[in-house]
Amino acid sequence: MIYAYITMFLARSAETAPDPFSEVVATLGARSVRGTGLEASGDWALTFDGRTRLKFVAVTRGRCWLLLPGHPPEALAEGDVILISNTSYTVASDPAVRPVDGMPFYATPGQDVLRIGAGDQVVMMGGGSGFADSGAAFVLEALPTFLRVNRDSPTAEAVTRTLEALRTEVSNPSVGGWLVAERLAEILVIAAVRAYVATRPSGAVGWITALADPRIGKSLRLLHGDVARRWTVPMLAAEVGMSRSSFTERFVTLVGYPPLGYLIRWRMVLAQRKLAAGGAVATVAADVGYNSQSAFAHAFKRTMGRTPRSRDD
Repeated sequence: MIYAYITMFLARSAETAPDPFSEVVATLGARSVRGTGLEASGDWALTFDGRTRLKFVAVTRGRCWLLLPGHPPEALAEGDVILISNTSYTVASDPAVRPVDGMPFYATPGQDVLRIGAGDQVVMMGGGSGFADSGAAFVLEALPTFLRVNRDSPTAEAVTRTLEALRTEVSNPSVGGWLVAERLAEILVIAAVRAYVATRPSGAVGWITALADPRIGKSLRLLHGDVARRWTVPMLAAEVGMSRSSFTERFVTLVGYPPLGYLIRWRMVLAQRKLAAGGAVATVAADVGYNSQSAFAHAFKRTMGRTPRSRDD
């Protein structure tokens, strides 16, 4: 059943062109974050440092608390799934319990499940996606440091279904079990992001949530679909049926950058990956829409804080 679900998910994905979120995550070399588990009873509290990753924490049994810097304590119950990005966090039986560093408990290779106390009043699972380089900020800054999947959102069912499959795989280990669990963890992260975007969170700023807007989402898909094209704001505005001023204002409000500023940032992130893979500067520059190497180098340094590098520099 689990394998059938993965196959169905991948088959459906192959039927349509990649959306910007899928493209960005794939381009940035997303990798599975090590899956971990916690079974605990009694009084306990564990703190974990911030990492450049998009991690999920799922409660599969019992109740506990999540504590984040600058946030009031969040009560978590069975079935809750949250996403955490570049921030430290604490999970605890009670907010009043003094936490200890949880990182050393998982430091030993193969030590993936921590057991505290004599029972399993609370069972939690964790996993997610990490990124290979500084381009991770392109994803992480477009999401809040913490988000809870709304159980009533249109796509919450996918989160629940994936979590159930993941729980079954971990609870009944078999050949290739952890590999399947890692893939399910990646699917869970994507499903959770979809659930978040589907809620149309008010006041949220970032290209990921902007994808849900019919016109700005379309403009983002156009930019990602032909990154080397000589786009102008009037061209994009016409494509989505808006005036130039209205389009620019709405794009900035939802995405946080002007349209061409966003395009340059994505071009440079894309160029960085191509250069890291050994691409020549001239070739990479042309791939992302620059006929002039000097103009490309200037844009790259201004955006990435360093000059382009390749094997033939």
